[in-house]
Amino acid sequence: MSLGAIIGAERQWRQRMAGLRTNALVATGAAVFILSSFTTEPSSAGRIAAQIVSGIGFLGAGVIMREGLNIRGLNTAATLWCSAAIGVLCGLGQHWEAVLATLVILCANILLREAAQRINLQPQQQAVDLELRYRIMVTCGEQDEILVRTLILQALNGVALRLQSLRSADIAIP
Repeated sequence: MSLGAIIGAERQWRQRMAGLRTNALVATGAAVFILSSFTTEPSSAGRIAAQIVSGIGFLGAGVIMREGLNIRGLNTAATLWCSAAIGVLCGLGQHWEAVLATLVILCANILLREAAQRINLQPQQQAVDLELRYRIMVTCGEQDEILVRTLILQALNGVALRLQSLRSADIAIP
């Protein structure tokens, strides 16, 4: 639980969805499942660890959110998965490995965060053969047509988009 709480404290500090309690509980739960395998059949620890991995996948899916074109929560889901791995190591009695893995996870979440932000700030290379087309349809009254056309052209001014055509047509009003 302590190692999961350490990982969770970093997530809580960053105000992520799954923080201190969630990571502590995931690590504890994974350790308890592994420990319970020894009370039944010692050889079932590997099977139970595999079930923990897939079970945490469902938990992780619950923290992944889509906001427009952005996807949030992937790192939180991966951190939960890693907390489960820490719990498995503790349940297997591999405490030093669990401590080392905890340090690696913390380094990934703290140090690689800044590196990822710097990479994201770098301008992307323009793909030569990448072309996207958008079609925008606006329905308005005849008296507003000139204003709507003007607003569309103003919105596209200074944007790295090329207007291919701008048409208007009468539509039948039921």
